[in-house]
Amino acid sequence: MNFFEHQAAARRASARLVVLFALAVAGIVAAVDLAVWMVAPSWRMLAFTSGLTVLVILLGSLYRIASLGNGGEAVAQQMGATPVAPDTTDPSLRRLRNVVEEMAIASGVLVPKLYVMEEEAGINAFAAGFSPSDAVVAVTRGALDRLNRDELQGVVAHEFSHILNGDMRLNLRLIGVLFGILMIALIGRKVLEYGRFGSRNKNAGALLVAALVAMAVGYIGLFFGRMIKAGVSRSRERLADASAVQFTRQTAGLAGALKKIAGLEAGARLSHRGDAEEVSHMLFGDGIGFSGLFATHPPLLERIQALEPGFRGEQLKRLAAGWRVTPPDGLREDVALGLTGGGDGALPAAQAQVRVSPALVSAQVATPASDDYRRADAIVEALPEALRDLARDRTAVMPLLLALLLAESDDTLDAQRQAIAARLGDAVADHAVRIHQQLTADLHPSLRLPLAALAFPVLRLRPRPQLDVFLDAVRAVIEADGAVSLFEYCLARLLDVQVRESLDPARHARFGRRKPGNVRQEFATLLAVVARYGNTDEAAARRAYLAGLQRVLPRDHLPYAPPANGVLALDAVWEPLDALDPLAKQALVEAVTDAISSDGRVSVEEAELLRTICGVLHCPLPPVLEQPA
Repeated sequence: MNFFEHQAAARRASARLVVLFALAVAGIVAAVDLAVWMVAPSWRMLAFTSGLTVLVILLGSLYRIASLGNGGEAVAQQMGATPVAPDTTDPSLRRLRNVVEEMAIASGVLVPKLYVMEEEAGINAFAAGFSPSDAVVAVTRGALDRLNRDELQGVVAHEFSHILNGDMRLNLRLIGVLFGILMIALIGRKVLEYGRFGSRNKNAGALLVAALVAMAVGYIGLFFGRMIKAGVSRSRERLADASAVQFTRQTAGLAGALKKIAGLEAGARLSHRGDAEEVSHMLFGDGIGFSGLFATHPPLLERIQALEPGFRGEQLKRLAAGWRVTPPDGLREDVALGLTGGGDGALPAAQAQVRVSPALVSAQVATPASDDYRRADAIVEALPEALRDLARDRTAVMPLLLALLLAESDDTLDAQRQAIAARLGDAVADHAVRIHQQLTADLHPSLRLPLAALAFPVLRLRPRPQLDVFLDAVRAVIEADGAVSLFEYCLARLLDVQVRESLDPARHARFGRRKPGNVRQEFATLLAVVARYGNTDEAAARRAYLAGLQRVLPRDHLPYAPPANGVLALDAVWEPLDALDPLAKQALVEAVTDAISSDGRVSVEEAELLRTICGVLHCPLPPVLEQPA
């Protein structure tokens, strides 16, 4: 399955989750009704208790989902994880950040926020969030200490699969649903605690009986909850393992991580068992120890053998015996094995053009392959170290992003500097001008958006009022010369989307349902803008427009009419087009690719526009479109 089919499958899984939730609620209501009927056989009482039970469960689910409104960070903080500073000097954390940054570039998504569970000796990790815009990747200290770079890549790639395949959103909803199912048991536990300290109350006996009944019913909820988690999780874990292999180009890393989990005493276990059980379906390895029907993950040996068919249990026993004597040290293994970053995928020339095909591009969305990973390595290596340091510096990230928008003309540059100074102060304005001079001298054109992507996560650490002022400064800089270039629009739109979504992640986490026929005019506007900016000749632009329209709306006759306000016309199309269902988005990506490639070539500017369209519509595109012609 490609990305769009995975998204459609995730939407179906969400629908199945609703059905399973309804069945679990029905089972709990039936158990409560039975208990009530045995005490007071009254239909009126039965109706009342049924309604009250359903209300309690629904309110519990809604409360838990609302408590996760901050997305992945709420889960990471619940698990006791601490954020990894962008400029950390800890060797193991630096290695983690390098691995994650390379994978983010390779897959075309923002660098997720990084957390580490310092107190956890087991090897484990999870990805959480409503969308890639607010994604968090958290790893245990055991994973950092015990895994070498290849193995850490395998674990992180597994978590990136969850980010790209829409599993994170489903997992957060699953937490809310399961909390609601367990509400009756939680109420019973609280009543028992009350009864322990208030036993002299004349109603204490009745309260204790009610609490015991609630606890008994709670075990039914617990049974259903674990069954739902196991059913939803196991198949997604197998898929994530397979995707991680495709991502990292080899099986040894992921298999090695699984072997160390199976062979080391700490395994993948987490010490905070209560919290770990709630998020067990999100973890890389089983942090609890469930098996059989309640197992959220396939057996470790089965996962290893899927990667290395010839591996046997006896080999695992020998590895475990050796590790009991000398526990593995990931950083030392890196040195011994010569594992370092660095890519072999050369960047194209600044004026290079590439050939693309619509089917190839749509198949690449959120499905990075070996050439994407090599190109990501090359991009990271090609970015000057000084610029990478600026992208990770909280005080420098705003000047850096503004510097990417500054013009070459002295008159325009002076007006832009004044616009920045009026909103953010002279110090920020002067810093942006200095960085602009450095960018002009050192930065390859195809590195502009990747550099911005590295800076986005650090930008999101600023307080909301500062972000609002910053976005206003971005608009002022762009409008300083009275015109909006294609790159200016692309960067500004990506900035706006990423910042807005990170501030309110739950609001933007929805699977669309619209069909192409419901957004005809928006399609026409998008394709007209793409055709206009990709062709200087009017006839060629019309051919490009019709090529894209034929793919997505073959029966419609919408004339080519480039908007008078140019690329700014796209502001009106993003929300309706983002509401398309996953397979309709696939058609959209292919239509845009048809329009861009109708002349047989794609320039750097057109590639940036295509990436912006895919990014705004939540269809992350890897860095390699196709090999240069």
